Amino acid sequence: MKQFMNKCLGAFILSLLVQVGCSKELQPIGPVVEKPVTSKQSITDMVLIYEGGAHRKEVWNTTLFEPYVVTKDQQNNYHWMFDAFLFLEIKDGNGRGFASYYEKLPARKQEWQTLINRYFQPGNAICALNDCIEQFKSKVGKAPAKRQVVVFIPEPIPNQKDWGDINGEAMDFSKQTHRINAIKWFIRTVQEKFKSANLQNLELHGFYWVAEEATNSRDLTNEVSQYLRQNNYSFNWIPYFTADGWKQWKSLGFHKAWLQPNYFFKDYITFGRLDSAFQRATANGMSLELEFDDNALKKYGKGYKLENYLNVFQERGVLDSMSVAYYQGGSSLYKLWTSPEAEDKALYRRLADIIVRRQENGIRSK
Repeated sequence: MKQFMNKCLGAFILSLLVQVGCSKELQPIGPVVEKPVTSKQSITDMVLIYEGGAHRKEVWNTTLFEPYVVTKDQQNNYHWMFDAFLFLEIKDGNGRGFASYYEKLPARKQEWQTLINRYFQPGNAICALNDCIEQFKSKVGKAPAKRQVVVFIPEPIPNQKDWGDINGEAMDFSKQTHRINAIKWFIRTVQEKFKSANLQNLELHGFYWVAEEATNSRDLTNEVSQYLRQNNYSFNWIPYFTADGWKQWKSLGFHKAWLQPNYFFKDYITFGRLDSAFQRATANGMSLELEFDDNALKKYGKGYKLENYLNVFQERGVLDSMSVAYYQGGSSLYKLWTSPEAEDKALYRRLADIIVRRQENGIRSK
């Protein structure tokens, strides 16, 4: 589960205080002008794809990717869906974590490499995404642009001694230079794998910092940012609502940031959190994340919360003016799409129609 869950109880009182001051009516957001940091296409709708850990039940093949790649309207016409896909993981499923606090043991080089290999395994993950797009070209027509891929960067856990070596030198993560070296190794390895995979329908847009708070990475991110900028890649971040450093995202070196409202997950976080997140994001030049998981299905009774995100995002102009990241648990969008329940199908249809409209009509600023 996302990292903010570990902070929820501590943030309860703070969230109530913030929401008290959020009762006044908010005006829709105006266009925000952002200076591009790469020559690549801007991202409008980016879905999070959790993949790589042994604990994951999903197999990200072409079948699973279909409702993320295309959708069919009520007249049976196909349309392209998400223009960007973020591949990330938080733990390997065997007791090692890719960021602080998820597991007692940190992931080593061998786990980092295994994850990269899985992402570029034929018929799976990034390669399956490319194949799925290819399959639907004859039905939808050529996509207006290559779909953008963002890959997470594991956090080199502070003081780790058993990560492994680079060019025969054992990495010691009590040293900043060694942590940076490991990050650059990961970026180069992904870059090489992406190039050799010959993914005609995809472009490697950039990388994502998987640690959702800045506590253990303040001394790393600016150097990583500079390295990525020099290589024409974006550096992206999605901090949780009360994350350490969320407001300093620009000074930390990130090129783009989406704020997590974290409204969906806990019942004590009230509807006012969505307005609070809107205020924070707009005041600090951020975009927003839309969040749901399997609890949005009718049988779990939380579909109304996803509806609330869509309603507030529509009312505040977010859907007309902001890039949006979509957290959907493991494969919850797919489950809404395949559900036999009319309510689930209607919820999928509403979300899909919004994404199609944004993709085909554009937004004022990305």
